[in-house]
Amino acid sequence: MDRQQQIRAYIVDNFLLGQDHGFGNTDSLLASGVVDSTGVLEVVGFLEKTFSIQLSDEDLVPENLDTIQNMAAFVGRKLAGHGAAAETAP
Repeated sequence: MDRQQQIRAYIVDNFLLGQDHGFGNTDSLLASGVVDSTGVLEVVGFLEKTFSIQLSDEDLVPENLDTIQNMAAFVGRKLAGHGAAAETAP
């Protein structure tokens, strides 16, 4: 299962009661009402736990968290950053 599928499955299971209503991976989760501001915090916890990443306050912006596609891309960037940091660590 790729990142988008994992994130989508979490959203469907936890916010749509298992009913995938066919929203697109580029649809705004906030504007469509799928996720509210409290739900964003739940999504952040899921991303941190599932992908072993840490999000900072600066990461909590719509460009990173408003769509499934944005979340998957953001996680990819975070994971790539961890790899680069690990390679440069003494």
